[in-house]
Amino acid sequence: MPNLFIIYVLFIGLFASRTIGTIYGVGIGLMLDLLLGQQVGINAVTLGIVGFLAGIFDKNFSKDSRMTIMLMVFGSTFLVEVLNYILNYMFLSINVEIFTFLIILIVEIIYNLILTIILYPIIQKAGYYIENEYKGNTILTRYF
Repeated sequence: MPNLFIIYVLFIGLFASRTIGTIYGVGIGLMLDLLLGQQVGINAVTLGIVGFLAGIFDKNFSKDSRMTIMLMVFGSTFLVEVLNYILNYMFLSINVEIFTFLIILIVEIIYNLILTIILYPIIQKAGYYIENEYKGNTILTRYF
């Protein structure tokens, strides 16, 4: 099953800012923890890290390249799932077999990449609108 929250937090962090991406990540993670999780804070931490890293990616990588965005989604999905696995193992003592975890990880990465390919033009247009609202940049002031 795809994890749309990873993609959403990644794009908010990329187009808004590192702080706003982290706030959205922690907020959405807390909502997921309260609704679905057994331990409050695990999704909040992992999605907060994704929002923070997305702000760093904004400064170092181009948002116009579809391949770069796909690599970011790949890395973010991998990071969230591995951190969720480790934190659940540490705090809840949940034992998940590695082979099952790897299958779930690969399937989720593939689903997230397919959704990113499909939704990229829409998210990019909305992202530049969000970027102008939050950062107050116009195209000319960005380059001059």
